[in-house]
Amino acid sequence: MGARFEPVRAVRAYERVVEQVEEAIESGALGPGARLPSERELMVQFSVGRSTVREALRVLQARGLVRSRPGDPNGAEVLPFSPAALHKSMTTLARVAELSLAELVQFRMVLDSSAVLLAARLRTEEQLAAMEAAIADMRAAMRAAAPAATATATASPSASASTSDHDAFSAADVAFHDVVVAASGNTLIQVCTDVVRSVVLGLIAGKIADAPDRESLMRRSIRHHEEVLAAVRAGDGASAARLLRRSMYDYYAVHLPDAERPALRALLE
Repeated sequence: MGARFEPVRAVRAYERVVEQVEEAIESGALGPGARLPSERELMVQFSVGRSTVREALRVLQARGLVRSRPGDPNGAEVLPFSPAALHKSMTTLARVAELSLAELVQFRMVLDSSAVLLAARLRTEEQLAAMEAAIADMRAAMRAAAPAATATATASPSASASTSDHDAFSAADVAFHDVVVAASGNTLIQVCTDVVRSVVLGLIAGKIADAPDRESLMRRSIRHHEEVLAAVRAGDGASAARLLRRSMYDYYAVHLPDAERPALRALLE
């Protein structure tokens, strides 16, 4: 049987313009603060129409690479590196690439355990206090959720309160991890962690909120966080990283098919 080819996708002119400008920025030929030629000059250099140039500039601006004003005689300005721009690009990549939940969780285990390994050595007393405060908020949210969990399922105010308390618990959980990642001192880890976490939680938020044993999950999560904090406080990064990987496995593995769990368990060994 001969080779099988895929249909060829037509590339629009503006995409070629975007590619060349991106290459110039990535190579350093265009640095932060530099100006692109005017729209008219770009039309001449690329041999394209005004609409093509403007669409290319719109895409470049959406990607956080340039700041463009239609008709600006000085041309679009190349922007400096921004964590926000990287965050946006990574979020798009994570969603468009159709990464599996197992891949995302595995990557988060790698990122968070690396962050806590650094945090155990670099954390400040203020950051330790912030981690402790986040755990205290988790306990408070769990206590508030307990009465709602025992209320009748038909009482809509209780259901609303339970949802609110779960949201408060989740926010405190995120706050704890945010402090850990900030204590690592690595901006790239912070951006990657935030992106991966938001995508993962978006995929399973409904399953967690509807879990029948939410109070048990909350108690186990608090215990894991307390153990991680104790290891960070003691400066034992290896133990903190191992505990964090285990807590994430326990939290997320139940939402994965059995066939995909070994990829996560490999990080526990």
